[in-house]
Amino acid sequence: MTAIRRLLVANRGEIAVRVFRTARAMGIATVAVYSEPDASSAFVRAADVAVPLGGRTPAESYLRGDAVVEAALRAGADGVHPGYGFLSESAEFATAVVEAGLTWVGPPPAAIAAMGSKVEAKRLMAAAGVPTLPWAESAADADRVGFPLLVKASAGGGGRGMRVVRTAAELDDAVAAAAREAGAAFGDATVFLERYVEAPRHVEIQVFADTHGNVVSLFERECSIQRRHQKIVEESPSPAVSAELRARMGEAATAAARAVGYVGAGTVEFVLDSAGEFSFLEMNTRLQVEHPVTELVTGLDLVRLQLLVAQGEPLPAEARAPRLDGHAIEVRLYAEDAEAGFLPSTGTLRGFDVDSSVRLDSGFEAGDGVSPYYDSMLAKVVAYAPTRAEAAAVLARALRRSRLHGVTTNRDLLVRVLEEDEFLAGGTDTAYLDRHDPAKLGRPLLDDGAAALHAAAAALALQAARRDATPVWGRLPSGWRNNPSQPQRVSLSRRGAETVVDYAFSRAGVTLSVDGAALDIALHECAATHVDATVDGVRRVFAVRITGDNVDVDSDLGASEYVVRPRLPEPDAHVAAGSLTAPMPGAVVRVLVEVGTEVVAGQPLVVLEAMKMEHTVAAPAAGTVSAVGVTAGQQVDAGTVLVVVDEPENSDAD
Repeated sequence: MTAIRRLLVANRGEIAVRVFRTARAMGIATVAVYSEPDASSAFVRAADVAVPLGGRTPAESYLRGDAVVEAALRAGADGVHPGYGFLSESAEFATAVVEAGLTWVGPPPAAIAAMGSKVEAKRLMAAAGVPTLPWAESAADADRVGFPLLVKASAGGGGRGMRVVRTAAELDDAVAAAAREAGAAFGDATVFLERYVEAPRHVEIQVFADTHGNVVSLFERECSIQRRHQKIVEESPSPAVSAELRARMGEAATAAARAVGYVGAGTVEFVLDSAGEFSFLEMNTRLQVEHPVTELVTGLDLVRLQLLVAQGEPLPAEARAPRLDGHAIEVRLYAEDAEAGFLPSTGTLRGFDVDSSVRLDSGFEAGDGVSPYYDSMLAKVVAYAPTRAEAAAVLARALRRSRLHGVTTNRDLLVRVLEEDEFLAGGTDTAYLDRHDPAKLGRPLLDDGAAALHAAAAALALQAARRDATPVWGRLPSGWRNNPSQPQRVSLSRRGAETVVDYAFSRAGVTLSVDGAALDIALHECAATHVDATVDGVRRVFAVRITGDNVDVDSDLGASEYVVRPRLPEPDAHVAAGSLTAPMPGAVVRVLVEVGTEVVAGQPLVVLEAMKMEHTVAAPAAGTVSAVGVTAGQQVDAGTVLVVVDEPENSDAD
């Protein structure tokens, strides 16, 4: 047995914090590594000691295996846990860790190499009798695979380096884009082709093996609801899997693990069709993002099992004979705008308070910045209950009650999914977000009528804050006049639209209108942090957070963010008509047009890379490119003018 006394986690964010939590519970000291943008992040603060890697992008920091091993030795670590992503499925890194005399918390390098290459994994699974989909290594064999097909990265996962191709004409561009994205995310641009199954379920089996010959299945997870081939809702057990099917899939998964001499935590992923037939997709030789749902339904700590196995111990009895109890659902909370095609959002978290009724795995705290350099996931939020319906209800309520300020998130989309009829009936597959428009699911839970109440609360809290800050005449009410005069006015901006709130205090209370419409309001308590009021016969408390000119309001009606508009604004710096600006900070990958190019509506103009994903900026209308403001390789901020497109003038004669 080799005891681990100090563990380095070769990762960042929530998975680093998650591993630290179990390590501490086992009496193991912890070491973090971090890049320049992560220097003040919560996961760095959570470790006992931390070592800087330098650099900003993954390639400059977390993907530098030699630097990570050197950091472990410098910090006195004797074990390395890779988390997921980055180097977690690199056989070369695992070998380097072992050769440095450190304990590797993962499968043998040979197993990683066998399964880390999805191409090699398919060969091995076919030999082991596990059903696989048609596939090919070359675009020249696309017809043999058949359309539609999927271009996939051979290394890595998480939906990066994947493109659906329905016709031969799309193939070359899809292969090139997938290879670029895979190279940026995993340091390996190898891609292959695989038959694309329309609208299957994505069901995976959690397997665990030790060095004493034990290989077990810890049951399945349903991961079908995805955007950009990346999971956003995961649950266990699957509503589509019977006890008999569970046993068959578990046997196939454990056979896959035995075929490569597997040790540790791994996941065998399958597609499941409507007839109950399953086919092997890939094996992830690491801990999965969605492992908490398995932990909640089995009562097992998978990180603890990883550490026990890495130290040479056998799987404990409760893991060798696991039990499935209750239902768990996990959602991935992302900094992104679902209404705008899941556009990543960056900025500083003014508030990050998730309701305490659920499990939270996160690497962020209030005050942390969300960087454009890494994946945009803020947290995994997980609910457990005796039944699936109850778990969904608990999770939806917790998300509604959470206070998330400073960046746009997919919270409202997640709530709508959890409350949607088809989801509650168990009708999930990989085409779920094709049938249910994300732009509609992602619209704010707060409707226009509720937004008016939030605006009123924002204005009242602002006046309370000003009253608190007044150094003289503190006993006078806000907006007091010796003689009655015009009401106080606050102009607020929300989602690009102006809202005007007029209010006046008197002995009878407060009179208030929003955009000229009077509210029937009785004010019980008004402070800078909350407003307790009865409006139209219903009493509510509105939680308020004021940060500079930003006012965040939360209630049972939803969440909103307002910006106080200045009374005497500076003249605007106008951007030229037709300018297309960067929707987020990132790097320019390609510029597809030049001055003088005639474009049509929807034509791609510039490709940006942010948070390890590519994003295309397209022409909103036909016209002529009159200016190009960027070049390939350039880093840009949000709002940077990329291209100017002049629309043709109306030439209709009288």
